[in-house]
Amino acid sequence: MMTVKEISQITGISVRTLHYYDEIGLLAPSGKSEAGYRLYDEKALERLRQILFFREFDLPLKEIQIVINNPALDRNEILQMQRRMLVRKKERIERLIASIDNLLKGEERMDFEVFSKHEIEEIWESMYANCNEAQKAIFISHYGTKEEWRRQFLENAASEEAQQNFAKIIEWYGSKEKAMEAQKNPTDAGLMTAYQKRIAAIMQKLADKMGTDVNAFEVRELVGAYDFVSKQLYQMEDVTTLMLELAQGYQTNEMIQKVQDSLYGEGTTAYIGRAIQAFYSE
Repeated sequence: MMTVKEISQITGISVRTLHYYDEIGLLAPSGKSEAGYRLYDEKALERLRQILFFREFDLPLKEIQIVINNPALDRNEILQMQRRMLVRKKERIERLIASIDNLLKGEERMDFEVFSKHEIEEIWESMYANCNEAQKAIFISHYGTKEEWRRQFLENAASEEAQQNFAKIIEWYGSKEKAMEAQKNPTDAGLMTAYQKRIAAIMQKLADKMGTDVNAFEVRELVGAYDFVSKQLYQMEDVTTLMLELAQGYQTNEMIQKVQDSLYGEGTTAYIGRAIQAFYSE
């Protein structure tokens, strides 16, 4: 067994911080000495290492607590989760380095080509293949012919604005490869309907909680369920960026509020937005 001071020396975490983790239930001591001092075993030290790793990514303590207290997650699943976070961080750093290198070369204007012409054509083919006959008929009726539909899709997708939107989608999925894979293998229509119904049910339960502190456990639990279903629906490992943008829209977009409030009640959309934002932010 190790004392608070020894744990502090091993990890570099202050004694005060360890006391705080105990107070909020994040890291309880394994036992106490006869004098009443906190003692920690190897299992507690391993839990602390997991906490510190997640803190490296600025993950809120409340979020960390939900993750490592989840009985459905075993040690290997947590390690896999941490590995994915490292890979995403590495990819972000590499993109930043590439951008800086371009600036150093004097390339002041950003290159907005996120997907190449060939990749956009692949997206078109996948989209067309995954449309049912009724959907195809609607689009062809609108554009006149399949060829005109294809031409306008490729033209619009090559625009700077569309490429910027593609960049956002890539950020949501974590990489271009994952975004392309999701386009080629969309969620089954029946399964998508089931997921959408689950989200609607969660939204109603959140609306029913309006007036409750957004940091209350029962509210965070509902947003956590929203997070889980969204990952399945959108085939994403991490929906944080997507959900934060959604939360922003819920709180600021009057059109969204008007539509959503008509379903769940006056003021519920902004409340749900605040609850989502609180879940993903410190």
